[in-house]
Amino acid sequence: MQKTISANRVLIQRLTPYLFLLPALLILGLTVFLPAMQAFYLSFTRYEYDLTQPPQWIGLGNFKRLMGDRVFWKTLQNTILYLIGVVPILVTAPLAIAILVNKKLRGMNWFRAAFYTPVVISMVVAGIAWRWLYAENGLLNQIIKSVFSVKEGIGWLTSPQFALFSVMAVTIWKGLGYYMVIYLAGLQAIPADLYEAAAIDGSDGISKHWDITVPLMKPYIVLVAVISAISATKVFEEIYIMTQGGPRNSSKTIVYYLYEQAFQNLEISYACTIGLVLFLAILGLSILNLKLSAGRNSIS
Repeated sequence: MQKTISANRVLIQRLTPYLFLLPALLILGLTVFLPAMQAFYLSFTRYEYDLTQPPQWIGLGNFKRLMGDRVFWKTLQNTILYLIGVVPILVTAPLAIAILVNKKLRGMNWFRAAFYTPVVISMVVAGIAWRWLYAENGLLNQIIKSVFSVKEGIGWLTSPQFALFSVMAVTIWKGLGYYMVIYLAGLQAIPADLYEAAAIDGSDGISKHWDITVPLMKPYIVLVAVISAISATKVFEEIYIMTQGGPRNSSKTIVYYLYEQAFQNLEISYACTIGLVLFLAILGLSILNLKLSAGRNSIS
């Protein structure tokens, strides 16, 4: 009898944490997991235009269409270019800024607030403001015309050569302060004794950051690399507000193409197929980053 009571107590103790997790799991199931499974199913069906009709099973038809879709490959190219152009800057520049604002000087809190201000600004407001700066008669073109004495400015958002890079600048501007705070938390956890010992050994100035700061900040660097890469892969708001994928699909990314197919063309099943490919790409990117970080930690 006593063994039964003790066994029941152990069982209750093991189930108690799951009972606390149950409400969150139910919400996640209804809002995340169930829609994800439905989207996975719809990617193998034809479900478009007349949404009152049930989906028709077509197997790998959407994937075959995707392989021959030139616009999709263009958006994939733009997304990869976005990753290459944005992620390295968002990994390195915020670290340099964090090192600068980590100094204990008068008024340094104002500099931290100034760098972080773009983060709290709504993307809608920021996109409209930057679109005004990029306009044909905007501030940037006015400066270019006055400095270089030219009659015409640059088509920042209207030229296929500049549109995507102009949107990248906004993403970088918005992300610098956010990732700076992550790095700042890591920098303030490094003991000052290490820098003092390095100074005695002759490592001072910039060299001390190569010898101490960068090695100790590797977990934060990996974290920022993963977050910024996933964010760059899923970029949407900047594209929607500033260019809407134009001109001639030059700034259209995978997520915007997915939105276009789902909500403008009402090709729900094809949009789910694009979403599945995007999910696999992000999953692979996350696993790769985690393996690289684990390898670096084992080496160190």
